This record gives sequence, structure tokens and C-alpha cells, in this order.
Amino acid sequence: MIAGIQVSVRRVLRLAVRGALAGLLSAAAALGVAELVAGITGPLSSPVIAVGGVAINLTPVPLKDFAIAHFGSNDKNVLLAGIVVQLAIFAAVIGMLAMRWLWVGLAGLALFGALGVAAVVSRPSAGLSDAAPTLIGVAVAAVAMVVLVRAARPEPRRAAVQTAAGSADGGADLAAPDLPVRQPGMRVNQLADRDQAPAGPARRRFLALGAGAAVLAAGSGWAGEQLLRRFNVTALRAAVRLPRPAVAAAPVPSGASLDVSGITPFFTSDSGFYRVDTDLVVPQVSPQDWTLQITGMVSHPIELTFDDLLRLPLIEHDMTLVCVSNAVGGPYAGNGRWLGASLPALLRKAGIQRGANQVLSTGTDGMTISTAVDTILDGRQALIAVGMNGQPLPTEHGFPARMLVPGLYGYVSATKWVTRLEVTTFARQQAYWTQRGYAVQAPIRTESRIDVPRPLAQVPAGRVAVGGVAWAPHRGISRVQVNVDGGPWHTAKLAAADGTDTWRQWVWPWDASSGLHTLQVRATDGAGAVQTKGEAGVFPSGAAGWDSVVVTVT
Repeated sequence: MIAGIQVSVRRVLRLAVRGALAGLLSAAAALGVAELVAGITGPLSSPVIAVGGVAINLTPVPLKDFAIAHFGSNDKNVLLAGIVVQLAIFAAVIGMLAMRWLWVGLAGLALFGALGVAAVVSRPSAGLSDAAPTLIGVAVAAVAMVVLVRAARPEPRRAAVQTAAGSADGGADLAAPDLPVRQPGMRVNQLADRDQAPAGPARRRFLALGAGAAVLAAGSGWAGEQLLRRFNVTALRAAVRLPRPAVAAAPVPSGASLDVSGITPFFTSDSGFYRVDTDLVVPQVSPQDWTLQITGMVSHPIELTFDDLLRLPLIEHDMTLVCVSNAVGGPYAGNGRWLGASLPALLRKAGIQRGANQVLSTGTDGMTISTAVDTILDGRQALIAVGMNGQPLPTEHGFPARMLVPGLYGYVSATKWVTRLEVTTFARQQAYWTQRGYAVQAPIRTESRIDVPRPLAQVPAGRVAVGGVAWAPHRGISRVQVNVDGGPWHTAKLAAADGTDTWRQWVWPWDASSGLHTLQVRATDGAGAVQTKGEAGVFPSGAAGWDSVVVTVT
């Protein structure tokens, strides 16, 4: 009896494994074919990308902040990996269920297709053709599942079991078609041998069909990736020639960079500039197709092409950008030299109507960002930027154009791939992040960071350079102070200021004694406001507190 139970368990496990493989291979074929079709219709029609976008929008704010804080720029890769893992589990489960009830597996695929289509068509400016990758992929998966499940099922075995009455009328087959019947004199191991189904040609057929599905998935996925390259705008960006600025930035003072090893450079390289956004795929916007519309509560709506924008008087300006997701002492701040058209001039040309207090900017990815009209027009150098550090904007930072307003966190000022500015009111419309509870007004807090020595570093006793950067865009930095183990504050040396919109490097020479020590830093901005000690998280208006590091002096 025990041997018979073991045989049944092994049989169930074998069928479950075959079903899981059938489900996984069917899902892989669906994704590969969907990627191939998306190579024709466009990258944003990919069901995985679309579902990922919906997942980002539905993710609670605390979880988003956690992902940014712990995974940084890899947060999107982590999300995609999570989606693929969940899809694999779902596919394996419906494959196992399909071994018993094929219709359940097909219903699971239909559910996946419905979710994919809903995610795709929920994107801004989505069309019916964008649903094609998902629908075609699911259809291929359904065919693959039917073929693979039928090949994976055990072949029916029928045993003639005759009763006394049956022997009189020619016999009747009473055995279940899927279950082997132990005949008189048959050992249990013989019964197990008979249960190795599908055997011989049937098993080889299942393996051959599975290999074919795998080849289909890999081949179509590769072909789709090659087709998607035609949407890449790298070559178009390289062909852009930026005009000389009508208003050039003043030369950076010679003392703006301190000779301190390990300190953050004054200008952040393009590759080192932080990237925080909600896009799983970087939008690829052709400058020939790009336009900027200024609409809403304006007297003279404006529409500009990229060439129109380049013909405007362009302004060069140094500016530090900071993400609201930046924790105290965090890396999500960068300084660059930007080139762009005056945003206040464009708004004044459009003629802002009485009562308007918000500019709701929209990117080609559908992101919306709200900025106070009064802030844009108060004299700061707000731009529709086309250049960064002497080159056209990098694609991941908004090429061909983005919006920048000094002194504000990016979620209320720095719309990438911007295509629309709607002059409206805060009462009438809310932007993406304000809908999720972030503050409507978000000036960048006065902040400072210790770059060297690094946290938990071991340094020799004696003179040690403690240094870093401090920022308060649009207000500037007037002083930085450091303390050791909660003792008196010591004033650090500041690098020369490059205007009020950029950060300043600082250094303090520390006569370090042996032992474990805690260093803290605080800054004072140009308006005399001292960086607050009270700690606050990034939600809803930016982190607060003093940066600190613990070091060991040997």
C-alpha cells in the first residue's frame, strides 16, 4: 500500500512539473512575441512595461520612497525583476491547473491579457494598435499551452477488467483511462514502470515542442529588441548643434573647487547625474516631432517646434538640482551648466490671465508637475532647457527639452521631456505627486553633506580634512559648521560661490585624536536661516536634519 502511495505521489509531482514547464514556456512565448510586435508598434506598447507603469502608479508613497532610498537608480530594474518573477509564478500555477482542466489555464491567460491591455490603453495618448502586442502574445501563448499540455499529459491506458457477468457478455472496460490498474501477480515496481508517462515518443514529443516554444520566445524577443532600436534617438541627439547662448554664464570662479580628495566635484558629469523618475523605459523623443504647447488661462496660446526653441535667445545658467527623495546626506543632488529659453519670457508672451496661479507641465511620458506662477516670475532664471554641460540634454535627462526652476525640488519644477505647459489654478488641477500627498509648494531645504571622511572610515590621528558640499538654491550658502561628538561648532572654509543657485564646497581641518568619533555638519543659507536639527523624512516636502558620519581614528 505504501509503495502504491509513493507511486501516486511521484506521478502527481511529474505531472505538476510538466504542467509548470508548459505554463512557463507558454508565458515566455507570449512575452517574446509581444516584444516582437512592440518592435513594430512602439516600446511603450510592451505589456511588461505597461503593467510596470501601472504598478508604479499604484505603489504607495512610502514604498516608493523606500525603493528609491535603497535601490537608487536600480529601483526600476528591481520592479521589472519582481514583475517577471510574479508572472513566472502565475504561469507555472496556471500550467499545473491546465494539466487537469485546460480551460482554467486558458482562462488564466485571458486574465493576463485583459490586465495587459488595460495597462497599455491607460497610458496617455494610447491607441488601439498599442494593444496588439498583448493580444497577439496571449493568442500565441494559448496555442502553445494547448499543444504543450496535451503533449505533457499521460497517454490513456485501458485495462480489461472483467466481472463474472462481464465475461458472459464479452467483457466491459471499467478502468479509469488515466490510471494504471494493477493486474494479478503484478509487482508494485512493475506498476510504477507502467506509470512513466508520457513515455518514449510521447516524452520526446513534449521535449521537442517545449524546445520549440523556448526558441520562439528567445528568437522573437531578440528580434523585437533589434526592431526597438529604430526608436532610439541617440543619433538624432548627436546631430543637434546647439547655438551659442545669447546670455552666457559667468566664468566659474577659480576658487569654486577645493583641492580635497574625495569631495564632490563642482560640476556633476552627465553619467554621474542622478536620475529619479517613474519611467521603466526612457522616452525616445525625436526633436523633429517634438513641440511645446502653452495653453490654458493665456491670452495667446503658443506652440513651438524644437527649431523654434533653438531660435529663441538662449540663456546659460549654472544650477543645482535636488530630488525631494534625497535623504539627509543622500546622493540625489547634482550641479550642471544648463542652456535654455527663458520660461518667464514665454509665459509673458502667452499672456497669463487674471486668477491663474499654477503652471501644470506635462512630459511626453504623461508625468504632470505643478509650479506656482509667482515663483516662476519672481526673477529667478527658470528655463526650458535644451543643453546640459555644453551638450544637448542626455536622453535620460529629458532630451530634447525639459523644464527647470531654480530653488524648487524636482517634483514641482523639473519636468523632463516636457511637451505642454497649461496655465491654470491649483484649485482646478493637481499634479502627479501632489495627488499623492506631497506638498504643493516645495522650496529646497538648506542642506549640507559630508563627503570625506566616509562613514565608518578609519583615519590616522592628526590633521584630517573634513569636507563636502552644501546647497540652498536661489538663496545661496553663507556658512558651514562642523562639530565633533556634539561639541562646539567650528566654521569651515567655503569655496568661492558661483552665484546663489549652485552648491558650495567646504572643508574643515580636524585635529583628530584616537578613538571613535561622530562628525556633524550644518549650513546657513544666504537669508540667514540655519539648517534645522529636527529630523524629517522626505515626505511630504523633503528631508531635514544634520548629516553625520562615524569614523575611527587610529
